[in-house]
Amino acid sequence: MRSTRVILAVAAGALAPALLLATPSMAASIAPAGAVATAGSPYDEMSADDLRVAISRILADPDSGKRVIREANALLDSGTVEEMRAWLETGYPLAQAEDDRVALFRILADPDSGRRVIAEVNQLLDNDDPQQTRAWLETGYPLAQAEDDRVALFRILADPDSGRRVIAEVNQLLDNDDPQQTRAWLETGYRLAQAEDDRVAIFRLLADPDISDALRAAAGAALDDNTPEALRDFLEVGQYEVD
Repeated sequence: MRSTRVILAVAAGALAPALLLATPSMAASIAPAGAVATAGSPYDEMSADDLRVAISRILADPDSGKRVIREANALLDSGTVEEMRAWLETGYPLAQAEDDRVALFRILADPDSGRRVIAEVNQLLDNDDPQQTRAWLETGYPLAQAEDDRVALFRILADPDSGRRVIAEVNQLLDNDDPQQTRAWLETGYRLAQAEDDRVAIFRLLADPDISDALRAAAGAALDDNTPEALRDFLEVGQYEVD
């Protein structure tokens, strides 16, 4: 059965809108073989192939979590029509609820999560409402993160150690007000901009004729290494440890 999954996943993209039905947001786990589908369920009229394609569509979703993927694979391997139908109606929402809760804990454990994100995640964990959690992960999380990212930009701007390139790029980001651009910069661009500013700061230090030979050698070693981490470490710690 595993050999058919690629074909099913491709076929899923061409399905009629009937397969785009919103499932109930959280309910019960996989029903035993022979379980009867809920009356009026959109899955009642689906053939075995249509049910497999619907499950393959879920499997192909990049947002599907570990439990959803595990259960979907098990059904594609050996699930009966009744088991697939029951899972799509009730088991899938329950599996998704568990995966969503795990996602909240991961966000909470992320050291880069900001104040608003943390506050909203804690509230969601207290409420324990699967529908509310799903909605937040889809729309609320990006909004909360965007606000926290904007706060992070202002903090960087207010840091007296921020260099010329960092300040210029932060001001540009604040002018653009593009959450995706800001997130990408905080993840990768900030490190690169700071490295350039750090390199300039070390060259200025080397331009001082009065520095010691030991300090000059340590600065040169940081430039030779030329990684953002080495440059930052020298400026924050290394230069003060040179005798």
